[in-house]
Amino acid sequence: MDAARAHVFIDGRVQGVFYRAFTRELASSLGLTGWVRNVRDGRVEAVFEGEKKIIEQAIRDCYAGPPGARVSHIETQWETYRGDEQGFSVRY
Repeated sequence: MDAARAHVFIDGRVQGVFYRAFTRELASSLGLTGWVRNVRDGRVEAVFEGEKKIIEQAIRDCYAGPPGARVSHIETQWETYRGDEQGFSVRY
């Protein structure tokens, strides 16, 4: 496995549209670990850990989002894989 960690910031209409729940369900269905949370500036922030190809797929799927979401940009920062994430959670 090509283990990777991606730290992403999702811009657009992504708060108040169940985007965090969408991201949690997406990541869990793909077998990724990490977390997602709202940021005070209106973005959503997430960390995905797992196989790099699967993370890349998750990021592509994040552009669609749930109904009502409108993603304008996703900034991705690739980081060193840690392996310390358990499951995928929503942080508050």
